[in-house]
Amino acid sequence: MLEIKNLTKKYGSKIALSNVALSIPRGQIVGLFGENGAGKTTLMKCILGFLAHEGEISLDGQPITAKNIAKISFATCEHSFFPNLDAKAHMGFYREHFPKFSEKRFRALMSFFDLPFSKNIKSFSTGQKNQFEVICALSQGADYILMDEPFAGNDIFNREDFYKVLLGILEEHETVILSTHLIEEVSSFIGRAVLIRKGEIIGDVDTLELEEQGLSLMDYIKNTYNYRADRVSRALDELGGGEE
Repeated sequence: MLEIKNLTKKYGSKIALSNVALSIPRGQIVGLFGENGAGKTTLMKCILGFLAHEGEISLDGQPITAKNIAKISFATCEHSFFPNLDAKAHMGFYREHFPKFSEKRFRALMSFFDLPFSKNIKSFSTGQKNQFEVICALSQGADYILMDEPFAGNDIFNREDFYKVLLGILEEHETVILSTHLIEEVSSFIGRAVLIRKGEIIGDVDTLELEEQGLSLMDYIKNTYNYRADRVSRALDELGGGEE
């Protein structure tokens, strides 16, 4: 269980996260949704211990330290791999530093994405780099896999196929927390949606509950965010009026 209690993060006078509370058990696929700047990346970096913060974050009842941080992996669009090394060298590094590293999964995902083993990662395209980042995170052997906009630079066919592969390879104890703006694409893939706005959790729902209510994930998000359907027409009216 990943537990977050009263998590607050400030950058000077700006509050990035305010009293965030979440409990995420093993075996879930959680979508983390919010506008740009809502606090999604900050939340993930606090979980990983990258940022100092107020409040408590625990994993299986214990603080997250060097002793248990290997239970969490991170696929970030900022990238965490070694750009001057190739995939074979990364395999050796992960094998040495992470006892639960799955070489079988690593090789299978490299094959799925058709990535070369002997080219330095810095020579990859942006999409390939993001694919490799995801491969490393999924192969580390972590119980909690955090993904922050992992599909940038990938075409829709690669993304759709990857969702299917991910569902097929995840084990019961593995949890994915996925931050993405591709809401409609992942709506049938996630089991839980957490909404964050201006650093606060404003929604947390099981997607099966939405189905039972006859609501789509997009409907739920728009309702929770009080989305104004007339904002486009109002803007166009104002722009048109400004030209007269």
